[in-house]
Amino acid sequence: MKTKILGHLKRESRMVIGLTILVYITLVSLETGHSAQEFPKPRGLVNDFANVVSPQHEQKLVQITKELLEKTGVSVVVVVVPDIGGEDYNEYATRLYADWGIGKKGKDQGVLIFVTVKERKMRIEIGYGLEGLIPDGMAGEIRDRYMVPYLKQDRFGEGLLNGTLVISQIIAKDAGISMSSKSPRRKVSKKTSGYSSLLFLLIFLGLAFLGGRRRGGLFPLLLIMAMGRGGYGAGYSRGGFGGSFGGFGGGFGGFGGGLSGGGGAGGGF
Repeated sequence: MKTKILGHLKRESRMVIGLTILVYITLVSLETGHSAQEFPKPRGLVNDFANVVSPQHEQKLVQITKELLEKTGVSVVVVVVPDIGGEDYNEYATRLYADWGIGKKGKDQGVLIFVTVKERKMRIEIGYGLEGLIPDGMAGEIRDRYMVPYLKQDRFGEGLLNGTLVISQIIAKDAGISMSSKSPRRKVSKKTSGYSSLLFLLIFLGLAFLGGRRRGGLFPLLLIMAMGRGGYGAGYSRGGFGGSFGGFGGGFGGFGGGLSGGGGAGGGF
């Protein structure tokens, strides 16, 4: 009797252990499947999944990142997502970097410039191979000076373009090559600048008109023509990048199993 009871208990124990292992494997499989599906597939070096970057800025970003990859082998990847479901943006960016394998395996020379629109967070994730060239402090300075001021105004294209330009130029200088792109702007023009310029223009025209009445009416016309040539209302130019990055064929490359150790800088805007 005792033998039968012990045998029954052993069978029950084995069943419990087996069911526990089965449940564990199922949970792990589900978790693995979820992790594998939560990231979108890369479209290229520039990935605007939130549709907040203008076609003009996206074209410039593609041209710059392709030129850098062609000349240095370093991958700078831009990613904008509508939201990350409330996840921690730093962890999300690090896992996205690993999931896509930005940069070549072993060299790990890649950079991820990441923005999530709903959470209003951004991060510059630096690959292992570039942590010495772009330490956390420098990444933070690029974030604060060149990107966040634009992102705060929802000028995503300009903010991303500025950050990409600075990072690309740092990498290019270290590699001893020159880039075709221009230098980025550090400061955002104030929103009130347009109104101030308009007020100045009206006052100036009023004075010109009064002066013109005394001088036969020709003076205000000359003033208006002179101001038109003087560049009234000139701001941040969106041109100057197109047409100078030829020679990049099909395929985008830049994804070869590279890793990041979490270096870089992030923050809200």
